[in-house]
Amino acid sequence: MNAASKINPLLTLEYMQTESENKYFDRKSGQIKVSDLAQHISAFANADGGTLVIGISDKKRTLEGINSCGDEKINEFINAPKDCCRPMPRYREEFVEITNEAGKSDRLLLLHIESSVDQVIRTSNDRTYLRIGDKSKEMLGVNLRNLEYAKGSRHFEDEINPIATIEDLDDELLAAYKDRIGAGDVDTHQVMAARGFIQKKDGAEYLTNAAVLLFAKNIMKFNMNCRIRFIRVDGREMQVGANYNVVKDKSIDEPILRLVDAAKAFISDQLRVFTKQEHGSGKFVESPEYPEFPWFEGIINAVAHRDWAATGQFIKVSMFDDRLEIESPGRFPNIVTVDNISYTRFSRNKTISRVMTEFEWVRELNEGVKKIYSDMADAGLPEPEYIETPNTVKLILRNNIDVRKNKTSNKTSDKTSSEVLFEGLSEDENILLVVIKKSPYATQDFYAQETSFSLSKIQRMMKKLQEEKIIWRNGSKKKGSWEIKGIQRQKSLF
Repeated sequence: MNAASKINPLLTLEYMQTESENKYFDRKSGQIKVSDLAQHISAFANADGGTLVIGISDKKRTLEGINSCGDEKINEFINAPKDCCRPMPRYREEFVEITNEAGKSDRLLLLHIESSVDQVIRTSNDRTYLRIGDKSKEMLGVNLRNLEYAKGSRHFEDEINPIATIEDLDDELLAAYKDRIGAGDVDTHQVMAARGFIQKKDGAEYLTNAAVLLFAKNIMKFNMNCRIRFIRVDGREMQVGANYNVVKDKSIDEPILRLVDAAKAFISDQLRVFTKQEHGSGKFVESPEYPEFPWFEGIINAVAHRDWAATGQFIKVSMFDDRLEIESPGRFPNIVTVDNISYTRFSRNKTISRVMTEFEWVRELNEGVKKIYSDMADAGLPEPEYIETPNTVKLILRNNIDVRKNKTSNKTSDKTSSEVLFEGLSEDENILLVVIKKSPYATQDFYAQETSFSLSKIQRMMKKLQEEKIIWRNGSKKKGSWEIKGIQRQKSLF
């Protein structure tokens, strides 16, 4: 039987029976007490909404159905949001026809709980829950107070955009989204309305800000903040004036559903790959400056959870010699703090986060942040740092440049004690000059291996040294050698 929800086509029978429970979906046996549904209804309503499927065993995942419960209990299930919670959250009930495990015609009951934008939904015994990953967790103390504060503010993504029309949206992105949620054959207007991307006001229909941010053809026409700016700095700190050291400044302006992939493609080309010689084998192996997952997940989280109402602000990714910084507008949402971010999750932008989850970007159970920590540790890199300022959240990923420099210094210290360096150049440039003087016929790949710098950095430094007439090439590209001049600028290393 090809049974599925008509309200949320993603919820096919196969999905409901086999998929792991998550932030938006939970299954319960028909044998559950009606009052025991209250905590899950409260949790979904206080988070991003979700669906309770009643009639599937939550342990064995067998199709029990609900007909054996009797009409009275089925009506109690339907009225649970009204009878067991206060205030009553908005919801819709739906029956899905199935064949139960005994081979008889039966039904599942789906309670589609909508997110409460401006009210905290409590159970009838005055307890408050929040959906975090696949669990409905009770909110107490400061967490409860923060939840209450958050519910008092409006959500920018749910506000209407007065000038955008459905013709301003990208047909390719809309088609991809409909396929993702199993609604490829459904009319686009119907899908957008059902998913809350179209709202009515004074008898007219309008797109929401979320619809524009996710799907717009020309996002800059409607929201100048939907961008990621990448800055690469030559050094550990940004300089100004005559010492200005920004060597790359790129803005990526796309709707969210293109922004993530576009940023990944561009930034991956900017990050360095280091070459080192394996102990024992003597082989040269390459290792990335940072594992891919931590920085990419950092960008995804910045897009999903930034404060989109913050005008004139954009996500900024800054690459320094020793670290990568990902800065997102807005403070941590709701109950999330610097101390609990590795195990706590809350979406400031419930609609955007849900779509990004459906595109398999945003991860459940806070797996993403946990994996940022574990991948950095596995790579032998320092622990990630989260810093919250009055207006932003910054993720800092540090590389091991100091370790590599120490290794280089140890390897060359005996050879450089009588060498010369140049005033006015950086430490890295002087290390390179020492290696060039020792091996003037070598290739740039060799210099990268000897210094433990990336090839791109070697190329950048050598270009600068040539422009300043500190080094020049004698002979052909293949058989020539490098020569150092500028004797008047040299001084003793020790």
